[in-house]
Amino acid sequence: MKELGEYLKRTRMGNGVSLTEACEDLDISTSHLENIESGNVRAFKDVYELRDSIRNYAKYLGLEPDKVVDEFNEFLFQHTSKISLEDIKIAQKKRDQEELKKVKSPYTKEYKKKFNFWPIIYIAIGFILIMVIIYLIISSFNEVPKRVDELKALNKEEIL
Repeated sequence: MKELGEYLKRTRMGNGVSLTEACEDLDISTSHLENIESGNVRAFKDVYELRDSIRNYAKYLGLEPDKVVDEFNEFLFQHTSKISLEDIKIAQKKRDQEELKKVKSPYTKEYKKKFNFWPIIYIAIGFILIMVIIYLIISSFNEVPKRVDELKALNKEEIL
């Protein structure tokens, strides 16, 4: 990152732009720009913000921003690929411990909402029951009367 920062600094100086002038034009603080030019990545909390700042600075200097960002991404890949898994686990444990130390208020604590399926199940069962009742009622109205009794009566009259 130091090489990239030095390259940006040389380009700025070659264009005849002072540090304060660049800061005013880009609307960023002097320390922010100094950290970029010195390659001090640790001064930034957010890598994406740093990448956007580098992109804007490269545009401002008349450089091809995609090439400069590619150089920055290469640096990040090389830097992060050298971190061992043990270091990552230790850092995660530290973050977890710091999270436990934070004061949590019941007013600011976020609760996860659990989805309750029982009302949906009750509604589905009720709907099915209503449909069965409606079917039974409709089928009883549409039932054809039995003609067997009528035929028996006719047969008895004919026989007599």
